[in-house]
Amino acid sequence: MPVPLYQAKAEFFRTLGHPVRIQVLELLQAGPRPVRDLLAEIEVEPSNLSQQLAVLRRAGIVTSTRDGSTVVYALSSPDVAELMRAARRILTDMIVGQGELLAELRDAEEPRPG
Repeated sequence: MPVPLYQAKAEFFRTLGHPVRIQVLELLQAGPRPVRDLLAEIEVEPSNLSQQLAVLRRAGIVTSTRDGSTVVYALSSPDVAELMRAARRILTDMIVGQGELLAELRDAEEPRPG
């Protein structure tokens, strides 16, 4: 029996639900990167980065190639980069909306007796 689309989407988003994985995807938007470059940019233990890269690779979100002793990771599709950009736009809109709400709340505060 095939997995319902909503369930597959939920699993996809769960796969993205780790800060290190998001950092990796953000960095890979600029193009393929060797693991050593990712390690230099992301402050985690090598074993932790390796584990998170394996999760992304198994899910098909990133690909890896070996160049001698160097492993290079890349996004599996330009759509992944677009998803990261869309998430940034959504979060920006949410924060702007929260800022506007906060301003309204502050404007609505009654002056306190001094």
